[in-house]
Amino acid sequence: MTTKVSALILSYNEEKHIERCITSLKSIGVNVFVVDSYSTDETVKIAKSLGAQVYQNKWINYSEQYNWGLDNCPIDTEWVMRMDADEYVTEELANEIKLKIASLPENTNGVYVKRRVHFMDKWIKNGAYYPTWLLRLWRHKKGFCEKRWMDEHIKLTEGTSVNFDHDIVDDNLNNLTWWTTKHNNYATREVVDILNIIFNFLDYDEVDAKLFGSQEERKRWLKVKYANMPLFIRPFLYFIYRYFVRLGFLDGKKGMIWHFLQGFWYRFLVDAKIYDIYRKAGKNKEAIKACLKDDYGIDI
Repeated sequence: MTTKVSALILSYNEEKHIERCITSLKSIGVNVFVVDSYSTDETVKIAKSLGAQVYQNKWINYSEQYNWGLDNCPIDTEWVMRMDADEYVTEELANEIKLKIASLPENTNGVYVKRRVHFMDKWIKNGAYYPTWLLRLWRHKKGFCEKRWMDEHIKLTEGTSVNFDHDIVDDNLNNLTWWTTKHNNYATREVVDILNIIFNFLDYDEVDAKLFGSQEERKRWLKVKYANMPLFIRPFLYFIYRYFVRLGFLDGKKGMIWHFLQGFWYRFLVDAKIYDIYRKAGKNKEAIKACLKDDYGIDI
């Protein structure tokens, strides 16, 4: 008998995606909870029509919203699954969860799955972008979302984890203008995290940064090193590494667009925003905090 799972999905104007996401979870036998940030489209209506329980809460950032959902939704299952509204579970992963989740040892509290990204209907397989291992299933009350402004992961409070074999697919159906607007907002959140690495504004309870740890621990270690590299040089180095060294060019024309925008333009924009803050506030910690509040509405 399969152990019941609850899936927690955050949403804001996700009418293009929410049905696909919820439908992909049905074969696992999940309870679906949607925490919505007051959508103005048909997201809530669609989610409710598919049997999801919908709660609404004002958006601050991803981690705050996700932890609010964990604390306030009436989750009564042994396992919780994190999903984004523009993701879906492959049939292979759904079957794997049904077959394996109930028989995991008691001290195994987390499950890593692979995420594959589709961009313009293209699976991005190269450039060190697949597989990306993410902890997406955990025993309820044994994990939480890191309180970060960007690149937040689920952190276990105790126990071990295992890897499953199959994938979640990240396949956003919005257009490129939407994508660039979204990544402009991401860039602001990334600025907060990079400045926090340098100036230690916030004491995060977060995934450890380890060169020889898990993939997410290794990426966190590399992010610390990246944050301390010179502005405007690091985006060039990262793009060269991803596109040429890690063979991103094998993803073709659509892959070229993806790797350039996500691997260079986005990170150059982050540096430009940091440069603009330094231009106004210097490298004074309190002046930088004031600038973030005045220019971006971020109070840290």
